[in-house]
Amino acid sequence: MRTSLVFVLITLFSVSSSSAQCAMCRAVLESNTDTSVAEGINNGIVYLMALPYLLVGVVFYAVYRKLSASKAK
Repeated sequence: MRTSLVFVLITLFSVSSSSAQCAMCRAVLESNTDTSVAEGINNGIVYLMALPYLLVGVVFYAVYRKLSASKAK
């Protein structure tokens, strides 16, 4: 159980560069010569994608702690 928890934590906190855009955003940003706007859009998408995973991880950790505490009694 402990090794799987370590694996999940390492996977969650290993950050890789990713670029994700919808087709409409990509078309607009490719026609623009300012790359800082495109980088900002990509960073926003990554943050919006990561937040639900972090929240689910916190909930699972809280449940895990609660169950571990009840087994210790």
